[in-house]
Amino acid sequence: MRNLFAFIWRNYEYFLFLILEVGCFFLLFQNNNFHKAAYITSANRVAGQVYQGMSQVGQYFRLKNANEALANENAMLHNMLKDSYMDLKVRDSLIKDTLLRQQYHYTSARVINNSVNRRNNYLTIDRGRLQGIKPETAVICSNGIVGIVKDVSDNFSSILCLLHKDARISVKIKHTNFFGSLVWEGGDYRYATLNDIPVNVELAKGDTIQTNAYSTLFPEGVMAGVIESFELKPGKNFYVIRVKLSTDFKNLSYVYVIDNLMKEEQQKLEMRSQND
Repeated sequence: MRNLFAFIWRNYEYFLFLILEVGCFFLLFQNNNFHKAAYITSANRVAGQVYQGMSQVGQYFRLKNANEALANENAMLHNMLKDSYMDLKVRDSLIKDTLLRQQYHYTSARVINNSVNRRNNYLTIDRGRLQGIKPETAVICSNGIVGIVKDVSDNFSSILCLLHKDARISVKIKHTNFFGSLVWEGGDYRYATLNDIPVNVELAKGDTIQTNAYSTLFPEGVMAGVIESFELKPGKNFYVIRVKLSTDFKNLSYVYVIDNLMKEEQQKLEMRSQND
């Protein structure tokens, strides 16, 4: 306390000047309408800028909740889309009716761990067995395919994404319906290779690649990417096609897990047919 008083006494001229300065401004603004109005306008402008900055900061920290709400809403809308339902038609001389049975169920999830620089890359999402996630179900994002659920715990799941040496996703060229396997051969996470497309197929740079109807995991028509380039090696009957992926695996925040509700029925039927 003694040091504080000593400091004030040594610098009393400055403190006296500040007190007199504040008093002068107070009298000026109090007794002069022009200066008073200018002060109020300036103060309001400064306060408005401060409040705007505080509001923007608050909105930034609320983005997480907003994104999660949007992802859940998108999953609900996906579940309502016509493409998520199978068309069951019964027609004879007495009955003409059309029924819709849901085939695909979408669940939104947040990516909490991700990698793109390894040969075998995985994702981790914050949904698991308790939220209805099952192994061997498809995972997509708003831009296209992501991968397949591999392992599930109560509240988390690991995703074998397309950027993995064991990933093989059946896709087609949209305008021709010729299908092949989309694989990632390492290196650049933005590109993959489409195999098994025969040489008689007409290709063009920019052709759309999407999932086909043969997969029991992915709905038909999910975006995979576009053809970046293609070549035919001597003595080969199939193209080597470089595909620019539509999914930015380095910028994944929210994904959708898709459960094909009729997958087991289809697999049992196909297995029984193969055993005959």
